[in-house]
Amino acid sequence: MHSVRFVAMGLAFLLAGCAAGVNGLGIPNEEAIYEAPLEDVWPSVRQFFTDNHLPFREDKDSLVLQTEWREEFGGSKVAGFWHRYLVLGKRETPTRSKLWIIRITRSANRTLAASGDELDWGVDPTLGGGGAGGDTPTLDIEDMADFQDRPRGDNAIVAGSAQGSRDLVMEWKVYQSVAPRLAKKESAGKEAEVAKEGASEAKASVLAMTVECGLPIIGLPAQVKPGGVMLLGELHGTQEVPRFIAQGACQTASNGMPVTVGLELPVENQQRVATFIRSAGAEDDWLKLMEAPFWRNPYQDGRSSEAMANLLEQLRQLRARGLDVDVFAFDHPGLTGQTHEDAMASTVLSQVRQEPGRFFLVVTGNIHPRTIQGLPWDASYRPMGLLLSKALKNVVALDMAYNSGSAWICAVEGAKEQLDCGVRPARGKDNGDRFFVHRFDKPNEAGFHGIFYVGPVTASLPAVRRGLGRPGTRDNSLQPLVEQGDTLASRW
Repeated sequence: MHSVRFVAMGLAFLLAGCAAGVNGLGIPNEEAIYEAPLEDVWPSVRQFFTDNHLPFREDKDSLVLQTEWREEFGGSKVAGFWHRYLVLGKRETPTRSKLWIIRITRSANRTLAASGDELDWGVDPTLGGGGAGGDTPTLDIEDMADFQDRPRGDNAIVAGSAQGSRDLVMEWKVYQSVAPRLAKKESAGKEAEVAKEGASEAKASVLAMTVECGLPIIGLPAQVKPGGVMLLGELHGTQEVPRFIAQGACQTASNGMPVTVGLELPVENQQRVATFIRSAGAEDDWLKLMEAPFWRNPYQDGRSSEAMANLLEQLRQLRARGLDVDVFAFDHPGLTGQTHEDAMASTVLSQVRQEPGRFFLVVTGNIHPRTIQGLPWDASYRPMGLLLSKALKNVVALDMAYNSGSAWICAVEGAKEQLDCGVRPARGKDNGDRFFVHRFDKPNEAGFHGIFYVGPVTASLPAVRRGLGRPGTRDNSLQPLVEQGDTLASRW
């Protein structure tokens, strides 16, 4: 009887290890160590990747495996990011072992590329017999194998666009699945029943592997609560903020928390948006979404960017794969000043109160999320963030932080003080390439509780310039008209 209790308690400790080893940022702060020889652990590791539909190739002699590339958000044609895992078995002692799991990410655009890199458009540089000058570089066998093994997108892979990071979250997910398997082999009778029960729980905890959500956002899990509202004050017109939102929604929902995304789109678009993310994403579905005047407005301030249209596709993909993700629009463009803030706050508040068990990711320009009264030009101004924080308990307002790059920015220029929008430099501070959330010890002078960091930023042009069809295609494109000297405004 004592031995049964000991095994059961030991297994419970193993299964609780992930939670015990996770710090306030949502990232494990210690390695997962297996109290078993590596050769005994490896078969269960292989089974984990098989069960989670992650095809892999393996070097059995070295106990190393590498999964095939998977595109973010379930094969979306607009994501442009692929991930694979490199799993390395490590022997601590003859009876103890661990895994190193490296997540490798590649991009179809320049987001991950070093400055000065050139595009590789997916064409074999050896084709054509070395070119007219005969100086085209050739590929050796290893280079050719790597070239053939590249992830393939609609357009291209950027040379040098890879990042590799050790993924401790994934290491612990594998551990939670493998530990019960090992315990089951070592026990019998009631011990086996305990292991079986634990294995079921562990299996449920890794259902997230059915969708690729990207590298975990540091600090996000600690802020996720039922009924919680995370207000993100963004710089409009970047590729990175919509990706941050898509990854955050994916990671939150795949961990079992229903999530609703709030976008600063006109409330008149609510039915179109709701219908689209519940659709099959066919061409007609896209046309119905994109025919709204919002996407075709001559004044494009970054909210109607291609990246924001792509975000809707990514949220649709997540729903199609069974994740509990929803979206709503909350902007009231016909209103101004305090009346505008009141109306936006009322729309968000209504959504939260209707479904208090969900987590809300709400993105807007960085004036609206402030939680203190007053602006430099109006001391009585009460932003949406202040109004929501007085009505709800769990409101977190985060300002955007980023590294330098570019964005689609609107600014007043010239002696006539006309508003002009276009791609402009965006100067920030380098805090690495990893997405993260950071809470301050206390709110700053603008009423923000912290920041969300998105790395170097890249401009995203208005979706209308990419056509009115499915994002990622170039049908119905208006860009040739621009190149011929016609302005978008003159065509509307």
